[in-house]
Amino acid sequence: MARSLNRVQLIGNLTRDPELRYTPSGTAVCSFGLATNRSWTTDTGEKHEETEFHRIVAWSKLAELCSQFLVKGRKVYVEGRLSTRSWTAQDGQQRSATEVVIDDMILLDSKRTTEGVSAQPKADQAESATQVSSAKPSLPKQEKPVETKKEKEEPKKEEKDDDEEVIAPDDIPF
Repeated sequence: MARSLNRVQLIGNLTRDPELRYTPSGTAVCSFGLATNRSWTTDTGEKHEETEFHRIVAWSKLAELCSQFLVKGRKVYVEGRLSTRSWTAQDGQQRSATEVVIDDMILLDSKRTTEGVSAQPKADQAESATQVSSAKPSLPKQEKPVETKKEKEEPKKEEKDDDEEVIAPDDIPF
C-alpha cells in the first residue's frame, strides 16, 4: 500500500485576533486567519502579487498559547494538516470549509513591538502601551525605592546637608 502525506507549512501574518472557545467537554479550540503573499514578475517585466487567506485551527494547549501570544498582524510559522468539514447552514445550504489544523506554531517577529503590533501576551498589553518606533526607549518614571534594613542603618553618603540629593551612578536604571 502506498503511503500518503497531509502536511502544511505556512509563514504569514495574522489577519485577525485569535478566537478562543471551549468544547462542551472542556477542550480549548482557537481559530484565526493567516495571510500568505506570493509575488512574481512576468516575462514582460510586470510585477504581480497575490495573497492567499487561510483558516487556522489549534487545539488544547496549543490553542491556549495561540490565544495568549498572537495578535492581528503578528508573523508566525504554522505547521499542520489540511482538514475539510461540511455542514448545513441555517438557510439550508450545504457549506464546506478547508482549514489548517496546526500542531506546531513558531513566533517569527521579535518581542519588541513591530509596526504597531504588540508582541507581548494580551494580558500585558495594557501595561505596556509605550513607544513603537523610537530609536531610544523612554525610561519609566522612577519611584522612590524601598529601603532595605541595611540601607536604613547606614547613612546615605550621597545626600548633602541641605536636603539636596545627589544621584549616585548605581541609581541610574541603564
